[in-house]
Amino acid sequence: MRARQKREHKEQKDRGYVFEVVKANIIALIVALVGVLLSALIVKWCNIPDKAIPIINQVIKTVAVFAGILISLKKPTNGWLRGMITGFIFVWLSYLVFSLLDMNFSFGLHLLNDSVLGMVAGMISGIIAVNIRRKN
Repeated sequence: MRARQKREHKEQKDRGYVFEVVKANIIALIVALVGVLLSALIVKWCNIPDKAIPIINQVIKTVAVFAGILISLKKPTNGWLRGMITGFIFVWLSYLVFSLLDMNFSFGLHLLNDSVLGMVAGMISGIIAVNIRRKN
């Protein structure tokens, strides 16, 4: 009986971690979509040079990952790992969504760079989120 309870508790805990990552990715994707729309308006109105657009896109992705993780990760352990996973999944999910919107799929080194940036941003965000929760 006791072993069964432990197993059920572990399964419930694991589902909680997966749910947090899924929720963080959904929030990050929404933040990214809003950020891209706002940046498109700002670029159009302010005549920002085309060279600045990749930098703006990276900032939007990083802020989106940070927001999703900060809002979603509430469990006190392994924030860095859940953050890395969230950042990696977000990069590929956002690539898929934005490629579908643009009807243009092109794999290249930029996707690998984005994956690494997403993982690093996620890791740092996860560490911050877990430590903020721990202090409160």
